[in-house]
Amino acid sequence: MNKSEMSTVTQFVLLGFPGPWKMQIILFSMILLVYILTLTGNMAIICAVMWDNRLHTPMYMLLANFSFLEIWYVTCTVPNMLVNFLSKTKTISFSGCFTQFYFFFSLGTTECFFLCAMAYDRYLAICHPLHYPSIMTGQLCAILVSLCWMIGFFGHSIPIFFISQLPFCGPNIIDHFLCDVDPLVALSCAPTPIIEHVFHSVSSLIIILTMLYILGSYFLVLRAVLGIRSSAGRQKAFSTCGSHLVVVSLFYGTIMVMYVSPTSDNSVAMHKIITLIYSVVTPVLNPFIYSLRNRDMKFALHRVLCVMRTIHTS
Repeated sequence: MNKSEMSTVTQFVLLGFPGPWKMQIILFSMILLVYILTLTGNMAIICAVMWDNRLHTPMYMLLANFSFLEIWYVTCTVPNMLVNFLSKTKTISFSGCFTQFYFFFSLGTTECFFLCAMAYDRYLAICHPLHYPSIMTGQLCAILVSLCWMIGFFGHSIPIFFISQLPFCGPNIIDHFLCDVDPLVALSCAPTPIIEHVFHSVSSLIIILTMLYILGSYFLVLRAVLGIRSSAGRQKAFSTCGSHLVVVSLFYGTIMVMYVSPTSDNSVAMHKIITLIYSVVTPVLNPFIYSLRNRDMKFALHRVLCVMRTIHTS
């Protein structure tokens, strides 16, 4: 039997969070609210960085790109999830499923490298403050941003392409709210231990190496901060780096459980909850974490709100 005869699946069914209709409406309302807050919060940060000349620095340029990334990270999964809450069929096309699969992992990988770039920026600013302006130039910042996007979108492209070429001849039911690697590979008609192993190896390598780099950077930052004599300087450094570490802990803590540590003993429901935390909950918390712990960002956001209020009333 050739591949064209075996590849009969044209769509998949995403079960999501099965339950009675009232529960589906409640989940729909909650996820929709989180999605709106995510878009609003991250767009506010982007506008604040664009409109406030004082924020035209590498740290805030990286933060604006990070917020732009978070908008697309939730958008590649949440709209389809919302539709499925209200749908009886809960289907997604074959091409739509693998498109979501590709963008979900590419944007997740890009986030890992952006967190590395932001850690490098803080390391230079605190450990080498005199050399920071000459090292972290606008050109270097643009190069770092470009590398984050390029590596993120090419990192998983080859393994995902080979997974998309596997024969899928039924069944087509995915017990998840998005197209993830393990449920997809499990539906293949052909054994695929090598491709699955390569995918998980690439994911684990990216996660572990970027996490070690970030932890190493902040260890050096913490050591430098403790040596600052000025209490105001220490407080400002702790405030900036503390917000970064909270974001890193939320993101890496959940993806480590999913893609690095063995999770075969965990239930499907637990996998869904963990995925929901790092793909939906973390992006909505990031704007609040960065704005609440950063005086300059709070002032810029206040100006954005004033401008929007003026435009609305005029």
